[in-house]
Amino acid sequence: YLKCAGLAAVLYCCLQLSSGELGSVAPPHRRFEYKYSFKGPHLVHSDGSVPFWTHSGNAIPSADQVRITPSLKSQKGSLWTKSKSTFVNWEIEVTFRVTGRGRIGADGLAIWFTEGQGLEGDVFGASDSWNGVGIFFDSFDNDGKKNNPAIVVVGNNGKLIYDHQNDGATQALASCQRDFRNKPYPVRAKITYYQRTLTVLINNGFTPDREDYEYCGKVDNMVLPSQGYFGISAATGGLADDHDVLSFLTFQLTEPGKEAPLPDAEIPKEEKDKYQEEFEHFQQELDKKKEDFQKDHPEIQGQPDDIYESVNDRELRQVFEGQNRIHLEIKQLNRQLDMILDEQRRYVTAITNDISKKGTGDDGQQVRVSQQDLDALLHTQQEVVKQVHEMRNAIGDTLKLAGGMQHLGSTGGGYETAQHFTDIKEHLHIVKRDIEHLVQRNLPNEKQKCPEVQFPSCLSASHFLIFAVVQTVLFIGYIMYRSQQEAAAKKFF
Repeated sequence: YLKCAGLAAVLYCCLQLSSGELGSVAPPHRRFEYKYSFKGPHLVHSDGSVPFWTHSGNAIPSADQVRITPSLKSQKGSLWTKSKSTFVNWEIEVTFRVTGRGRIGADGLAIWFTEGQGLEGDVFGASDSWNGVGIFFDSFDNDGKKNNPAIVVVGNNGKLIYDHQNDGATQALASCQRDFRNKPYPVRAKITYYQRTLTVLINNGFTPDREDYEYCGKVDNMVLPSQGYFGISAATGGLADDHDVLSFLTFQLTEPGKEAPLPDAEIPKEEKDKYQEEFEHFQQELDKKKEDFQKDHPEIQGQPDDIYESVNDRELRQVFEGQNRIHLEIKQLNRQLDMILDEQRRYVTAITNDISKKGTGDDGQQVRVSQQDLDALLHTQQEVVKQVHEMRNAIGDTLKLAGGMQHLGSTGGGYETAQHFTDIKEHLHIVKRDIEHLVQRNLPNEKQKCPEVQFPSCLSASHFLIFAVVQTVLFIGYIMYRSQQEAAAKKFF
């Protein structure tokens, strides 16, 4: 027993020591490399090119993304860095979408790190026999084993030919099955090459959480070129998908204990002086153009940029336009309630006159019954009039709130605007609740038999209630829809 206890104590100490050593490993230093990255907005220059990148084939760069291939048959496209990387350890984060109408898509998308640029070819839009590594997001099942969509890591020393018929299964260093097509959120891939170990993590696009990664594959003792090009490519075949890349972020990794590279260590002094000279020359030309513009247009005061609408002015104008639309809709509802109230009053007057004329010729019992029915009917109509007055008062308060929102300033107006929207919704909910309460109170009275009288054709009480409920529900839906639209529009400013 003592021997077993001693052995257990020794094992426990060893485990604690090993876990302490593992927990003490510091993560590498990450430095963002802008020359090997891109992301929106304002992703492209005015000539349609991506800074520090070159595209080929059917790739279409835009302000927010790069469409590597459109959803047309037999398309190929790629995007590659213009210069080689100068660091050994790296990490890339790629955000993309693969969308298509069919249940099955083709062919797929590939992320590259190679010694040379593979601008065009047959391997997912890039050249074959590459020297480096490719991470393939294969959509189409070529071998018929029903194991696609899949993510496959394939290394090459420049001598291998990619095995298309087997989807690279005979050459795969690591793989996992993940469906990356038609996801509600963009799919994210994090690929890390650190100390000769390649790790692939995937965010499947089911949640908006950017850090919700799951393990896909790992390759140990992998030797890659010390310098290479980063790239991304895609291709379509008989079936077609849209392959859109939203961002490609590259980070240089430095081992703990080593001095992190300086931000300007890679830029020679001559090149920095050249950039500074170009910037000063451009600034002088801009100042000269501004002076010439002011001479040619003396009627314009201040800077030429002042004639354009700023972001804050645009946001404030959109808020005011929304308030004006709400103001007009509430006024229209108020006019409709006035019309309904007038019709109800004419209806009560007509019933009262007809019953008073016809009731003189009946016997006492019939007169007594008709008088009870008349009293109940008049009481109901008075309740209707009272409820309509209360609704008018509530809508009047809402109208005042909407009118008061016009006086909001540009500073601190966001919270007050949201608060006023909340007040408007509460008042409209009160109107809806009052109408529903009025309908419930009038349900038992519908079973009573009203006196048979001849009166002019006009709006009945049931039609009035149905019309008021429908109008109120429609108006509340419109208010909620407009508030959601305004909230969504503010996200872009």
